[in-house]
Amino acid sequence: MRVKSSEYKKCNMKIWNEVAPRYHKRWATVSKGPFQSTQKLISSLQIKKGDHVLDVASGTGVVTKLLKQKVGKTGYVIGADTSTSAIKIAKKWNDKSQNLLFVNADAENFSFKEKFDIITCQYALFFFPNSQKALKNMRNSLKKEGVLGISVHGHPDRVPYFDSIFKAVTKFIPNYIPPGTPDFDRFGTKKQLKNEIKKAGFSKIKVNDYDFPYSPGTFEQYWKNYLRYVAKPIKEKLNKLSKSQRKELKDTVRGETRSYTKRDGTIQFPWEVLILTAKY
Repeated sequence: MRVKSSEYKKCNMKIWNEVAPRYHKRWATVSKGPFQSTQKLISSLQIKKGDHVLDVASGTGVVTKLLKQKVGKTGYVIGADTSTSAIKIAKKWNDKSQNLLFVNADAENFSFKEKFDIITCQYALFFFPNSQKALKNMRNSLKKEGVLGISVHGHPDRVPYFDSIFKAVTKFIPNYIPPGTPDFDRFGTKKQLKNEIKKAGFSKIKVNDYDFPYSPGTFEQYWKNYLRYVAKPIKEKLNKLSKSQRKELKDTVRGETRSYTKRDGTIQFPWEVLILTAKY
């Protein structure tokens, strides 16, 4: 049975409200691995002092923090996200400011009176059930000649940090990801991403790919962190496995990481990120 869009959103919001604090501490506050791309995204947009910017799916505020610095006191930044927990963290991390506002809003349904010079969306497009509705919503919120900036993870083969575990776990837990859940890698190639943005009516589309290597430490550290940080619904499914199944699963994941393991025992994963810019 495929999950309905409304049910998926409700479930996803619950998960993000739970994991936001851990996500912020582990990823958003450090410039390692994929989050080295934040600076690349910002620099690709040529933001000017006084610009009005909307950050869609702003999460815990990693992008908004840099946007606010770029637009200066004469500019304005709005961060929009569905997770109340993430917004709470973002507000605290970014400090209060007259030119920064965080709002609880759905990417597919938000509406603002004003038009923006720039709209950003980092690591979220693949989460939207109706990505076209979200993109057209963003386009309609841009000024003429306004700029869109998007970051997504690359092809699974080039982001083995996720795939090494996903490939293994789905063998033991077929319903690990509910049917109907948007594919995490559906925009993982330049062609896929460009075509999706073009379909939404954008032009002058440019896509660059980058590799931001990331080391999660040794295999034991990688595995323990996965079990520690995984969302509660998935953890419950893992806990239903027998002791022998859990051991077999761990060994399977270890096998997936072997080609990325160095002589000293640490893992070094490649991490492809696609960064797109387009105009209204």
